[in-house]
Amino acid sequence: MKKLLTNLAFWVVLAIVAGVCVGFFMPELGIQSKIGIDWFIKILKWMVGPIIFLTIISGIVGLEDLRDVGSIGLKGFVYFELVSTLALAVGIGAALLLAPGHGMHLDITHLDASSVEQFTQNTRDVGSISAILKSAIPSTPLIPYLENTSIFGLIANFFIALSVVITPFIKAMTLQVLFMAICVAIALSFAPAKIKKACLIPLNKAQSIVLKILSVFMWLSPLAAYCAMAYLIGKFGISSLVGMLSLLVVMAIACLIFIFGVLGAICYFVKINIFKFMRFIAKEVLVVFATSSSEVALAPLMKKLEAAGIHRGCVGLIVPTGYSFNLDCTNIYLSMSVIFLAQAFDIELSFMHLLSILIILMITSKGAVGVTGSGFVVLAGTLSSLHDVIPVATVAVLLGVDKFMSEMRAVGNLCGNSVACLIVAIWDKKIDMQKFRHALDNPNDYAFENLNLNDNLTNTQSKP
Repeated sequence: MKKLLTNLAFWVVLAIVAGVCVGFFMPELGIQSKIGIDWFIKILKWMVGPIIFLTIISGIVGLEDLRDVGSIGLKGFVYFELVSTLALAVGIGAALLLAPGHGMHLDITHLDASSVEQFTQNTRDVGSISAILKSAIPSTPLIPYLENTSIFGLIANFFIALSVVITPFIKAMTLQVLFMAICVAIALSFAPAKIKKACLIPLNKAQSIVLKILSVFMWLSPLAAYCAMAYLIGKFGISSLVGMLSLLVVMAIACLIFIFGVLGAICYFVKINIFKFMRFIAKEVLVVFATSSSEVALAPLMKKLEAAGIHRGCVGLIVPTGYSFNLDCTNIYLSMSVIFLAQAFDIELSFMHLLSILIILMITSKGAVGVTGSGFVVLAGTLSSLHDVIPVATVAVLLGVDKFMSEMRAVGNLCGNSVACLIVAIWDKKIDMQKFRHALDNPNDYAFENLNLNDNLTNTQSKP
C-alpha cells in the first residue's frame, strides 16, 4: 500500500478520474481549473530550453569525432522521412477502410468560416524550406524595438537585439534552441581538450541543477492532470464528443496500429519488445495524455533514455529534432482529417487526389514548426494546395474535437520519438544494449523521480 501511495503514476490516474468527475458534474469549477494546467505547462516549457541546450552541447562535445554528429543527424533524417511517411499512409488507410465521415452529409454553407480564419490566413509558406529555416533562426526580441533615435534609444535597441537569443528559451521555441545549441557545440568541439573539459564541468553542473528543479515540479503533475481534465470536460462537455465519436475511435485505432504495428515491427527487427519499451516509458505517456502536451515529458524522457544507456549526443540531437520533424501521430491526424472531411461533405476523391494528399503532406507536415495551432495551419495549407477540391473552411468541423484528439497526437508523438532515438542509437552504435535491456526489464529503477540527478550520465563516453 505504501508503495502504491508513493507511486506518481497512481496519483496521476486518480487525478484524471477526479478531473473528469469535476468537469462533468461541476463544469464551471472545471473551467476555472484551466489556470493550473496553463502555469504547469508554462513552467515546464521554460525548463525544456535550458535542458535541451545543455544536453546537446555536452553530448556533441563528448563525441569523439565531430563526424559522429553528421552521422547521427543523417540517420535521424532518413528515419524521420521514412516513418513519418508511413504514418501518413496509416492515416489515409484507416480513414478509407473505416470511413468515419460516411453518412454525415454535412453542408458547407452552414459553416462559420470566420471560426478558422486565424488558422487559414498564413498558409502560403507552409512547408517551404525558407519558412522552416526562418523558424529555426532566432529573430524575435523579448520586447519591441524603441522608435527613439537618440543615443539612449540606440543603446537600448542594441540590448533589445541581444535578447533574441533569450526569447527561444522563454517561449520554448525548440527548433531555435536546437539550432543555437548545435552551433555552440560545433564551435566548442574545435577548442583544445583542456578548454572543452573546463567548459563541460559547469555545463554538467548546470544541467544537474535544472533537472533537480524539474524533478520537484514533476511531483505536481497529478495536479496538472486534474486541472487539464476538469477544464477539458467542463469546457467542451461529453456531448461534444458524440457527434465526432467515429472520428475519435478511428483516430485511436490508427494510433494503436501505428505504435504497436509499425513501431512494433521496427523494434522487432532490432530485437526489442515494443510492449516492454512502452512499459518503460509508461509514466511519461500517462502524464502527456493527461496534460495533452508533449513538452511536459520531454526533459524526463531525455534523462530516462540517457540513463538507460543511449549516448547523450544521440538523445540530445534526435529527441528535440523529432519533436519538430517526426510528429508521427500528428501526421496520422492530418491525413485522416483530409479524408474524413471529404467523406463528411460527400466529396469524391480519386486515386490521384489521394496520391497528391500524401505527397503534399510529406512537405507541409514539416512546415509549421513552432506555429501556434500548427495542426490547423498545416491542414488548411494542404487543402489550399489541393486547389479547393475540399474547401478550406471545412476544417471548422474539427474545432470541437481537436482538444480531445490532441491527447492522442501528443502520446503518439512521444512514442514515435522515443523509438526514433532508440533506432538511431542502435543504427549508429551509440547505445549500451546490455544496460538498455536491463532498463526494459526493470523500468521502475529508471523512473525519473528515482534517477540520480547528480550522476551526469556517465554513459556519455561509454562504448556499446
